[in-house]
Amino acid sequence: MHFDVILRHGELIDGTGAPRFSADVGVSGERIAAIGDLSGATATHEIDVAGHIVAPGFIDSHTHDDAFVLTDPGVEPKICQGVTTVVAGNCGISLAPLRAEREVPQPLDLLGAWQAFRFPSFAEYLAALDATPAAVNTVALVGHSTLRVRHMSDLQREANAHEIAAMAVDVREAMSAGAFGVSSGTFYPPAAAATQQELIDVCAPLRETGGVFATHLRDETAEIMASLEEAFAIGRALDVRVVLSHHKVAGKENHGRSVQTLARIDAQRTLQPLCLDCHPYPATSTMLRADRIRQSSHVMLAWSKPHPELAGRDFHELLPRFGGSIEAAIEALRPAGAIYFVMDERDVERIFQNEMTMVGSDGLPNDTRPHPRLWGTFPRVLGEFSRTRGLFPLEAAVRKMTGLTAEQFGIEARGHLKVGHYADLVVFDPARVIDRATFAQPTLRPEGIEHVFVNGQAVLSHAKPTGNRPGRALRRQQAGAASASAPATPPNASSNTSSNATPNATEHA
Repeated sequence: MHFDVILRHGELIDGTGAPRFSADVGVSGERIAAIGDLSGATATHEIDVAGHIVAPGFIDSHTHDDAFVLTDPGVEPKICQGVTTVVAGNCGISLAPLRAEREVPQPLDLLGAWQAFRFPSFAEYLAALDATPAAVNTVALVGHSTLRVRHMSDLQREANAHEIAAMAVDVREAMSAGAFGVSSGTFYPPAAAATQQELIDVCAPLRETGGVFATHLRDETAEIMASLEEAFAIGRALDVRVVLSHHKVAGKENHGRSVQTLARIDAQRTLQPLCLDCHPYPATSTMLRADRIRQSSHVMLAWSKPHPELAGRDFHELLPRFGGSIEAAIEALRPAGAIYFVMDERDVERIFQNEMTMVGSDGLPNDTRPHPRLWGTFPRVLGEFSRTRGLFPLEAAVRKMTGLTAEQFGIEARGHLKVGHYADLVVFDPARVIDRATFAQPTLRPEGIEHVFVNGQAVLSHAKPTGNRPGRALRRQQAGAASASAPATPPNASSNTSSNATPNATEHA
């Protein structure tokens, strides 16, 4: 039997959380064609991966890569970490549907310059990804804040019935085009005036189409419990899964409250489908905001459009330039973004240990001095959180970045090592894998990620990008629709399959 690629002598972690096992992996075309003893088979390309882990390609559950996959289709910060699929359109911010004719309000500009907002429909955005493929696959959410900017001239008020109806039409069209759900970000100014009922009414098409409701909570500080209840209520009203984005408890006075939030989340998920994502750092990054500055022990300026030379500087050291006033500094520096040391390390660890926590980098690729999570998230979970701190076994770490994410978002035929699934694969050295990016040097590449395949093609070989761009715009199938991405009879399928293989990822989120 002949394959296009055989990965020989690896230790396989299949994305289910099951113990690792020894096997070869055979790839034919874009699919995993065999798992088992392939000593009698040949391949066009054979790679000896003895001493290494072979895992499903990592799925970054929380990104703002909507424009990045178009402007920098090599997507090196992601493939160097083993990421093969990114979930874009988070926090209420999506590139489509919006055709901008002027500067967009923050935080939409975290995705890039206003000229990037050039897609009046979600279908046109996905078509652009088809026409200019990236090195990774893209799962796209439609952002509620983007819809508000598209349909409302005054963002400081509740939407009226006409505006809500127009936004709901966009949601239906986006879901029909292949969006995986809707995201919200009532924490941010464009959507802060939106009520719970507005979100329910705008997202009403999800009752028929399915999908997820991913939310940056209205408040992650003192009012976090009320914000959780709002998210739960919206999910119940829509009968869809709720994704709690970058779950955290922010502000020094709230450190330790993850015990309370996680207990509430665990209790509620016995009643409705819930999951959460997190990144492995005690600092976050977003637009420059006075409330976040006051809640943080340290603030670093990530970028400033009028003052790019100040990127990387300590915000408080800059205050004397602006009369010591936080508000005056923000006014002079904006549009701008910052990195906020606002969380407690033990809260981050505790959240990561929850069985429903997925790995999401939340990186901002356009920042002049980005948060190191952009380049380091996944190797840090593997090397620091699993190997060094022992927070969870490597099998659990891999599940958090593969199978769990595929199942929660409804990403079919990915996230598991299984015959017939797409050959999104990562090979890494479990003894050596680690992040190298720091807050001082945030773009250093990680170590220990050796090979990455997307849809059967190598995008990283011996830790170096190949230049291949086999990624796709993934499209979620609606309830009752035949799945275009469901695996057909796999080519050159072998009977040497492992009993550790998993069922297909569920179609519905």
